[in-house]
Amino acid sequence: MDSSSKVYVAGNTGLVGSAIVRMLHMKGYTNIRSSPSSRWDLRDQRDVEDFFRINQPEYVYLAAAKVGGIVANRDYPAHFIYDNLMIQSNIINYARKYGVKKLLFLGSSCIYPKMCEQPIKESYLMTGPLEPTNDAYAIAKIAGIKMCQAYRKQYGFNTISLMPTNLYGPNDNFDLESSHVLPAMIRKFHEAKDKVTLWGDGSAMREFLHVDDLAEACFECMKSYDSPDVINVGTGQDVTIKELAETVADVVGFKGEIIWDTSKPNGTPRKVLNIEKIKTLGWKPKISLREGIESTYEWFKDFEVKK
Repeated sequence: MDSSSKVYVAGNTGLVGSAIVRMLHMKGYTNIRSSPSSRWDLRDQRDVEDFFRINQPEYVYLAAAKVGGIVANRDYPAHFIYDNLMIQSNIINYARKYGVKKLLFLGSSCIYPKMCEQPIKESYLMTGPLEPTNDAYAIAKIAGIKMCQAYRKQYGFNTISLMPTNLYGPNDNFDLESSHVLPAMIRKFHEAKDKVTLWGDGSAMREFLHVDDLAEACFECMKSYDSPDVINVGTGQDVTIKELAETVADVVGFKGEIIWDTSKPNGTPRKVLNIEKIKTLGWKPKISLREGIESTYEWFKDFEVKK
């Protein structure tokens, strides 16, 4: 892949896709293709085939997906399993049919078993029960990984699958009904006057990776990773949700009370990735958690608050 290659970033307006587009522009790539939802419904086979027939991309970053936090996954499991199965199946299938040279698929660390050993190695996938609050999403993503492996095995289609940890950054979803924990905290603390109520007891441990670091990992893997086996992308370090809340509150300048609603679930007790495999490619994260939260909050104030 070089700077003149025709590169399709599926999901280019989302958190991950927009970061990949920014990164490609910074590296001098000039032939980037996208599929605006106003014209192309990625759940529709005919639309996706038309897109590949017309645009003929050489490389595909499959960052399009329906994602959300605990509440959204709990309340709309049918949306999460259907939309993701259709989007990824259509893109993988027609990418192969129209001669794409390499496709990068994005899984998620939340599809590992709920109670697997920590830090999580790639080999732990499908070795135990899933976290029940997002099992519909997880099953769809596992199907995407298996489809990539099957197309590689049967057709020789060059596909790779990355397993990013919890992500955050510019263009994240800050809607309290459907967002993940970190952007939800940013909005809650920004809008609160004297108290903020958070789910669980704050003891759950999570790992967070700035999306610009993921974009660099995707680029490195597109260049140099060639295996049917998944590869983790994270920081290898985790924090408690309580520590995260205190950091976000400090960055935002919130001085009020934090209330923990222990009637609500914590989710998976701990989740941190083993990133030894991707380190062998020469990649490592560069953005610290506090630095990333500070820049994300600035973006939030500039683009979300002014909507």
